[in-house]
Amino acid sequence: MATIPRWRRHLSRRITTDLTAAASFLALAVYIGHRLLAAPNGRLLARNWQDQVLIEWFLGYGSRVWLGDFDLVTERLNSPDGVNLMSNASHIAHAVLLAPVTWLWGAPTSFAVALVGNLAATAMCWYLLFSRELVVSRIAAWTGGLFAGFAPGMISQSQSHLHISAGWLVPLLVWCVIKLWRDERPVRWGALLGVLAAVQLFLGEEVLFFAVAATFLFALVWAAQNFRAFKERAIGLGLGLCTAAFVALAIVLYPLAVQFTGRQHLNNAPFAAEYFSADLLSWIAYSPLTVGGGATDVKPIAPNHTELNTFLGPVLILVSVAAIVFLWRRRPVVRPLALVIAVMFALSLGPEILIGGAHTGIPGPYTLIADMPVIDAALPTRYALIILPPIGALLALLIDAAKPRGLLTSLRLQLAGMPGDKLLVARWTVLVVVVIALAPLLPRSLPTAPRSDIPEFITSGQWRDCVPPGGVLVPVPPPTPGNPNTMRWPTYANGAFGVPEGFFLGPYGKDGTTSMGTWSRGTARIWREVWETAAIPEITEEQIAATREDLAAWKADCVVIPDYGRQAELVQVTTALLGPGEAIGDVWIWRVPRD
Repeated sequence: MATIPRWRRHLSRRITTDLTAAASFLALAVYIGHRLLAAPNGRLLARNWQDQVLIEWFLGYGSRVWLGDFDLVTERLNSPDGVNLMSNASHIAHAVLLAPVTWLWGAPTSFAVALVGNLAATAMCWYLLFSRELVVSRIAAWTGGLFAGFAPGMISQSQSHLHISAGWLVPLLVWCVIKLWRDERPVRWGALLGVLAAVQLFLGEEVLFFAVAATFLFALVWAAQNFRAFKERAIGLGLGLCTAAFVALAIVLYPLAVQFTGRQHLNNAPFAAEYFSADLLSWIAYSPLTVGGGATDVKPIAPNHTELNTFLGPVLILVSVAAIVFLWRRRPVVRPLALVIAVMFALSLGPEILIGGAHTGIPGPYTLIADMPVIDAALPTRYALIILPPIGALLALLIDAAKPRGLLTSLRLQLAGMPGDKLLVARWTVLVVVVIALAPLLPRSLPTAPRSDIPEFITSGQWRDCVPPGGVLVPVPPPTPGNPNTMRWPTYANGAFGVPEGFFLGPYGKDGTTSMGTWSRGTARIWREVWETAAIPEITEEQIAATREDLAAWKADCVVIPDYGRQAELVQVTTALLGPGEAIGDVWIWRVPRD
């Protein structure tokens, strides 16, 4: 019988180990999102369903890239002004990649797949990087990848902030930089780095910014402690980075121009840094989304359940500090990792230090960058997310130092009375402490809630008899940031028709500042008041004329009242405004003639 070559056996073991790691990450991700995966069209995330509705709209409309019916400033939402997709977290890369899923099963299914896929892919990519470039032990690499992909902050952001939880390209970006450092074909690796950076821009700009900032800090320390090697490789590094910048800009220059100067662009950061700052006590707390978490109320140490980025618990904090101290001289890579952790921890505290929700009056380091354009758009608390991969790397290095592969053999030798490893107790202690630190951080499955049905008028395609391709359908009442439910109608049709108003970021604040959504026209306010109170207002000739002006301004083709409650009252008011309507199945419609 032929002997299998040693290299083939080694390769087979490596592939088997990698596939096992991938399967474990996927299984955990599926568990976290299983409630949504089981019924994506029937359930929503319980704690942030409004953002989910918006992202599903982005996924539906973004799939039209493949149809040639897509614009970076689109009028299919907030008709007729439109929405600047580059100024919103519009998930363009997700939409393009998941277009087949969207066409076959709908945008809600694509959302569920993206939620699960982000977590599993991020963990797997960090595992691959750690196992190839950082540690020998696959168990160590697996632990590091597990934490980087499934840390409390990642689970928290998975509640509809999929552009933040999509961290799976970051390890590939880091890998390209490592290749450039080794001076291995700088133009090739620089070009790949540029392409990956451009894709990450369309996946999530904030994550790209975080990756660049962390890599820059790491590189400063690494170059300083390897200065001779840096001088020798400076030309290759420079060539590779210049190639990366050229390739990336060639791809993203026009989209960035649209983002910062195009129609409906934003003029300022949309959210207040003071509100989205990390409380000092939040670092030693456990997230309610983990098995160690208790009460569901996260205030006053966090703004909401989607920004639990710092909830690491006291044990892991102590283990991370101990790992830095223990490995400081043994592994030079720890020093730049420690700098990244320290700087991002400081920035996450925001413009003022908070302790238990109390304002201390002590300014935080974030004040140094608070007024920098573009940079100020990144929320302070999210700088804590940058710390997760470095902590994962520290855990991997710590476990690798304990040499877990030979632990059981050494234990059996000592139990048999034979000479074993003198450091056996210390090595086992390391593993036990790491398990104790990570056990409370194991994630729970994300809570969901039922979603209302979409009218048969939409799902059956009957809307096409009322709205031409690319036309405008007006749901009654129109969607708002607080209640964007009727945005699910155009999502079901993958953005084939537009709607007025909606949930998005636009320049409708005072003096053109950033706002969430837009102002409502008089007709929309009447409909919304009736829907909320069931009170029927007296309709005047002036209001009838104003409604006609509103419909013309919206470029409306069809007005639709669903059976979502208050339908009788809304039909009565709309009949007074527009004349008799037409009952079709579960909706009432009014066709709007074009002048």
